[in-house]
Amino acid sequence: MVVAGAGQAGLSSAYFLRRAGLGFVVLDRGEGPGGAWRHRWPSLTLGAVHGIHDLPGMRLDDAEPTRPASEVVARYFGGYESRFELPVLRPVEVRAVRGLPDGRLRVETTAGEWTARALINATGTWDRPFWPRYPGQETFRGRQLHTAGYTGREEFAGQRVVVVGGGASGVQLLMEISEVAETTWVTRHPPRFVEGPFDREAGRAAVAEIADRVRRGLPPGSIVSATGYPVTPEVRRAMDAGVLARLPMFDRITPDGVAWDDGREIAADVILWCTGFRPVVNHLAPLGLREPGGGIRVEGTHAARDPRVHLVGYGPSASTIGATRAARTAVRDLRALLAGHAAA
Repeated sequence: MVVAGAGQAGLSSAYFLRRAGLGFVVLDRGEGPGGAWRHRWPSLTLGAVHGIHDLPGMRLDDAEPTRPASEVVARYFGGYESRFELPVLRPVEVRAVRGLPDGRLRVETTAGEWTARALINATGTWDRPFWPRYPGQETFRGRQLHTAGYTGREEFAGQRVVVVGGGASGVQLLMEISEVAETTWVTRHPPRFVEGPFDREAGRAAVAEIADRVRRGLPPGSIVSATGYPVTPEVRRAMDAGVLARLPMFDRITPDGVAWDDGREIAADVILWCTGFRPVVNHLAPLGLREPGGGIRVEGTHAARDPRVHLVGYGPSASTIGATRAARTAVRDLRALLAGHAAA
């Protein structure tokens, strides 16, 4: 068995594989533990994130909320790997997965090849930032960067910054940068802010919405698009200060900023694309798993076109708590699948 990725989804899967007594290896492209959390900007503290669900079997205890989330999670994940003696190999990047005539899978990587009876794909999205394209983008004389390249608000001090995107990172970075720079916020759709606690019913409805897309073979949408953004005290202050005054998406980019067809223009030194990420699944292309809608149709956690391939941390399980639940389901189903092959 091969697990691709050692983030929340990959480590949860490894834990349940270990408990099930199945042989496996975890291949992770990172230089060290932490998954995508290793790359989060330093100013994102543990207390500022929406929440990190505990990995199965080991709680995240005594973590200071003022510490950078990247440091806390990397240390937690590293301790987890050691405690359960998980066979994580890094840095190893999975390049392609192909079917073999004998029914096994060949996993081609930067460190050689593995053969496996099944694969748990837990590669997440961080390595595939999404950059929209707009007319005139190549003419812009300022700086363009994506959330993935953000390091802190200090680099924007005194500048005019257009923040693009209505997801969690867009809101967080907009509020942070607005303290040192002149900001403009643009989104494709009006953002939905949610008052009050996010209860279980709302959570189930959000997961169901994304799960429906995955079942229909469409690319999964973002969690925030389904849940809305919670109105915290910090968000309320930003609203009162006018920081979260949103403009509709611009129509083109000019050498000096952005412009709309109605004649409005805004000058900018920086365009920050907080436009999300896409699932890292290109290495699965040789297996032909994609549907006409562009996504991989998933039944439970396995690809509808190949029950040997399970996607954990994809679609409705692309959250810390969802990944753990999906990992348990994937290992249960894989155990049954492999037992069936042995009986045959």
